[in-house]
Amino acid sequence: MDAPTFIHTTVLLQETVDAVFTRPDGTYVDGTFGRGGHSRALLAKLGPQGRLIAFDKDPAAIAAAQSGPDAITDPRFQICHTSFANAVEALAEIGVHQVDGVMLDLGVSSPQIDDPERGFSFRFDGPLDMRMDTTRGETAAEFLARADERLIAQVIRDYGEERFAVSISKAIVARRASGKPPRTTAELAQLVAGAVKTREAGQNPATRTFQALRILVNAELEELEQGLKAALALLAPGGHLAVISFHSLEDRIVKTFIAHESREEIDRRAPFAPPTRALRLAPLGRIKPSEGEVRGNPRSRSAVLRVAERVRSALEEGA
Repeated sequence: MDAPTFIHTTVLLQETVDAVFTRPDGTYVDGTFGRGGHSRALLAKLGPQGRLIAFDKDPAAIAAAQSGPDAITDPRFQICHTSFANAVEALAEIGVHQVDGVMLDLGVSSPQIDDPERGFSFRFDGPLDMRMDTTRGETAAEFLARADERLIAQVIRDYGEERFAVSISKAIVARRASGKPPRTTAELAQLVAGAVKTREAGQNPATRTFQALRILVNAELEELEQGLKAALALLAPGGHLAVISFHSLEDRIVKTFIAHESREEIDRRAPFAPPTRALRLAPLGRIKPSEGEVRGNPRSRSAVLRVAERVRSALEEGA
């Protein structure tokens, strides 16, 4: 039996590639390869001396890049099976210490959502896994089987921004005490639906809980913070950072990071002394999908692309 085919529509494709591209023979990084939409479009813009290095934690994404009908055989391209949070070390191993652009497309890809075996979606019944890297780490089911009521509620509240987090946590722990902890996506979705009293029109009651568990299992926010620091360390002056986020927790981290790195730090005790920390990024803008893109791909509705340029201040020049 043939393996199922999952369709992925790349969000903000041209906008992201145009934002990150600075010169045809530069070296670029796609920190979240997914199914390679952004990578393929960027390769089409690169010159013969250009280079693109991609990262992904998902073995299925690595396999899609390296084999099968959609494999990328371009000699200017290579892919690493690791998180972009490890990019500085991973790139150093292949002799790359500076790049001209970094793009990050955060969150979960359509093939991950649409494959019941991955456990990312309540729309299909499947094992409650949610790991992007299926070769390591704790599954969502394993977390719910061992965490106490207070920790489960904290995760659902903080990562899902769910106001019924305590009720959901109580329901999960009560189900577990009966000897039947939730093991599948359908079981968890049903459990959450019974614990959530009201919900926004058109939104499944389990949406926020599933988001929270996925973020926890994959340490997404921590890896985003580490990945942004890695991008800053790698970008050459004039290089561009382009980051697509899909929910407020991600976007807040990206927005705060760019704002922080676009200010010099002054010692208030010596206001006329030179800055103690250099300005390192210049914001270039915030882009949302067009109405046409949202109509064609409803999953793009919440996407936000933030772009910044790496600058080198006088303080860094003197370092």
